[in-house]
Amino acid sequence: MEQKIIEKVSCLIIGSGPAGYTAAIYASRANLKPVLYQGIQPGGQLTITTEVENYPGYPEGIQGPEMMVDFEKQAARMGTDIRYGLATKVDFSSHPLKVQIDEEKWIEANAVIISTGASAKWLGLESEQRLNGYGVSACAVCDGFFFKGKEVAIVGAGDTAAEEALYLSKLCTRVHMIVRKDEMRASKVMQDRVLKTENIKIYWNSETDEVLGDKKVEAVRIKNNKTNTTTDVSVSAFFVAIGHQPNSDIFKGWLDMDDAGYIKTIPGSSKTNIEAVFASGDVQDKIYRQAVTAAGSGCMAALDAERYLGEKGVH
Repeated sequence: MEQKIIEKVSCLIIGSGPAGYTAAIYASRANLKPVLYQGIQPGGQLTITTEVENYPGYPEGIQGPEMMVDFEKQAARMGTDIRYGLATKVDFSSHPLKVQIDEEKWIEANAVIISTGASAKWLGLESEQRLNGYGVSACAVCDGFFFKGKEVAIVGAGDTAAEEALYLSKLCTRVHMIVRKDEMRASKVMQDRVLKTENIKIYWNSETDEVLGDKKVEAVRIKNNKTNTTTDVSVSAFFVAIGHQPNSDIFKGWLDMDDAGYIKTIPGSSKTNIEAVFASGDVQDKIYRQAVTAAGSGCMAALDAERYLGEKGVH
């Protein structure tokens, strides 16, 4: 692997969601002189979220993109060197660690914090993307509250879909659950809970044909894949719960991951299997996936990096 190192940094942060920016704030305050590359989606998943009401410190709520601008400004004010650019390859075979940016330049770092996040899996419908943020969401825990007392739909059949359907059932008058096969993939206990919940209606052997609405979600067209018949169901929101994909591809072969590609960290820390490489946020968290937990893990990663660099005497 031919590498022409063009720059050496103490602490390199890859990713710019709540985890990356929080890591940057803490690393800057610790005088680690962090360099942060924002990645393909500066601000992360919150930039495609509308109202955020469950993050402490915003009593009136805040728009997701505006919140991430605040995070960025704070990280910059603390002294973080924030740059546009995408990490495209890594070489963790020796120290210092090496990271390629935009397929061209290589940076050498004494510590690397990975905060590349995860991307929601979507169905691929035009209407789904057009109405994203206007009733279409990939996070019921984030956005379900806005549809309290209304009818909603959710697509998915795994544990996450079952959990989110149950969560929505406590807020909404009816939850229309669209399941592609004649059975769910969720664990038996989760299936039992869903089946026993009176205001969850399951559409077996069904797929989403279209999300209906001009400016906001007004209905969903459900197609039975056995009979090919369609049914339009009036709903105020459409939740996609078919899984997330961690943005971890460039680290495969270097870092330990689970079957889904989430980076494994040593419990109670942000440490990976490679010394001086730390992971935070949704790229290593498939359970909570909230802005506040991502920010907390970003703090952990920066503190872990500070302690590591301090012990090595390299900053």
